[in-house]
Amino acid sequence: MIEVQNLTKSFKDLVAVDGVGFHARNGAITGLLGHNGAGKSTTLRILYGLLKADKGRAMVDGIDVMTEPLKAQAEIGVMTDAHGLNPRLTAREHIEYFARLRKMEKTEIQRRIDELIVTLDMSEIADRRAEGFSQGEKMKVCLSRSLVHDPQNLIMDEPTNGLDVMTTRSVRSILHKLKKDNKCILLSSHIMQEISALCDEIIVIADGKVLMQGTLDELARRTNESDLEEAFMKITRQG
Repeated sequence: MIEVQNLTKSFKDLVAVDGVGFHARNGAITGLLGHNGAGKSTTLRILYGLLKADKGRAMVDGIDVMTEPLKAQAEIGVMTDAHGLNPRLTAREHIEYFARLRKMEKTEIQRRIDELIVTLDMSEIADRRAEGFSQGEKMKVCLSRSLVHDPQNLIMDEPTNGLDVMTTRSVRSILHKLKKDNKCILLSSHIMQEISALCDEIIVIADGKVLMQGTLDELARRTNESDLEEAFMKITRQG
């Protein structure tokens, strides 16, 4: 479970995150929905320790990200929109490298690699070098390395950005399986259709502030709009 309370972050005169508070529960996919520049990525970067908040709290399974960052990071898998794959390494080698960074045991590393190759349908690319991988193949490698230590919480920044329709469907299928395994999944997106199709709960964020959190039905009821895009526009105008 991920909990955020009064999170604030500024860059000189720009307030990127302004008192953000929300929760993301286990066994659910929670979406941060907002335009580019709304504060989504900054919030996620604070959660996984890349940035330090000016004030507020961020908790991962009860662990304070600010005071115990390494302990919190052990409970998180992170997939960002920056793939950063080494073209000379195979898919299998990428996963193994991240497993070693996590200080996993050798026998456990091999077991998890084999498991992830099957789960993410990577058998055809497992021993190919990353050079020449399609966007979908890169995504699978990035997702597998974020999951290699079997974290309870998965944080994803624009996970389907630039993917084709079939690969996007594959990502959705994988995330739904993780949800059934009682994982906590927090993702950001500015794509209404993606949030609507994937998320159990939606957090609407604009200008660094959380304007509303709830299920799709709850947002529709509060705004009197059945369409998520219309509901989003009404929420952000009022905010």
